[in-house]
Amino acid sequence: STRSMFYGATVWDPALIVAQIVALQCLYYLGLGGLLLILLGKSDPKPTVRYLFDQDALELETFPGQMTMTAFAINSAAASVWLSLLVERAKKCLDHAATLYLIHLMIVLGYSGFPTSVNWWLVYVFSLVLTAVLAEWLCMRRELQSIPIGGLGTRGRGPGGHGNAARGGPGTWE
Repeated sequence: STRSMFYGATVWDPALIVAQIVALQCLYYLGLGGLLLILLGKSDPKPTVRYLFDQDALELETFPGQMTMTAFAINSAAASVWLSLLVERAKKCLDHAATLYLIHLMIVLGYSGFPTSVNWWLVYVFSLVLTAVLAEWLCMRRELQSIPIGGLGTRGRGPGGHGNAARGGPGTWE
């Protein structure tokens, strides 16, 4: 069904949603893998998928565990950027972020069983919240930007893109 939105119409498109989920999941694991390669460096010259999917990899007591936790945190911020670019709507960010981390949980369940580590759950929840909130904020910033209409919104603008109207004076259509 087609529904009118603030800036255009949207159509229910399951293929698009699946493509967004697959793209986000791939970007997430590519980013996480790259960060782990960089952060683990010489401490583990041959890292494996264990760092992605094994709850025991998230140990505060070891350098590799600390770097793995750091990689998850940094990658969550990166995932929020990818999410905001792929989804483009703030109201869809939580759904897509939850789907991303639910799929991650399913892979972890298959790889190493149900996570019982407190560290794993803390990193997991922190990552989910950070990704969702930051992605929503990025999307809202884009949604709230003024949309120039023809040449009307650019007349009389000085440095910073604001004309006299931004200072309370005449001369700019905002």
